[in-house]
Amino acid sequence: MPPRLAPALLATALLLAAPVFTGQPAMAAYCNSAPEPGLDWSNCTKKSLMLPSSELEGANLFGTDFSMTDLSGSNLTSANLEKAHLVRAWLSGARAERANFARVEAYRSNFVNIIANGASFASAELQRADFSGAQLTGADFEKAELSRAHFKGAVLTGTRFSFANLSRADLSGATFEGPLVFDQAFLFLTRIEGLDLSTAKGLEQAQIDLACGDGKTKLPAGLDAPSSWPCGSD
Repeated sequence: MPPRLAPALLATALLLAAPVFTGQPAMAAYCNSAPEPGLDWSNCTKKSLMLPSSELEGANLFGTDFSMTDLSGSNLTSANLEKAHLVRAWLSGARAERANFARVEAYRSNFVNIIANGASFASAELQRADFSGAQLTGADFEKAELSRAHFKGAVLTGTRFSFANLSRADLSGATFEGPLVFDQAFLFLTRIEGLDLSTAKGLEQAQIDLACGDGKTKLPAGLDAPSSWPCGSD
């Protein structure tokens, strides 16, 4: 009959056999998975990586840190990027129709020529972001921070800028059919030169008085161009 261990010795043996817990959570295994449609990289760190042309359709990228990462040409259709970090990231030429970019941090990010029709950028931090040539039909920028953002050549048909901060943003050269929505948007020195805003919704005279238009800017009925537009070479 094997000898019995004293209670104190038995407790010590069980403690030594137990897994060591360091108190530091290990990186989830899914964070190391290769890009594929529908994957879950939520809250993973993917900073400063080269991930061009990645297939991430329908992926869960909630809170993922893509700061300074190259996602150019990637497929982000219907992906969830809410609260993701995209500071100085490259998404040029990406496909992101119906993607969720709500509350992302994307200062100085490159969205040039992105196809993001029907995407949501609600409450996103997009200061100095470049949307030149982007396709943004039906996109939602409600409450987004867009100061000094560029939309030259972007397609903005039906885009919503309700309550957005568009101070010093450049919308000149954008194209659209149908109304844009600007209710309560902040248009301090916003570039609207050459735009036909005659069907725009939510525009008020106080907004126009702050913006930067020119002789080719068309305004909704009841609104007038200021005697001189407050537009410098800033």
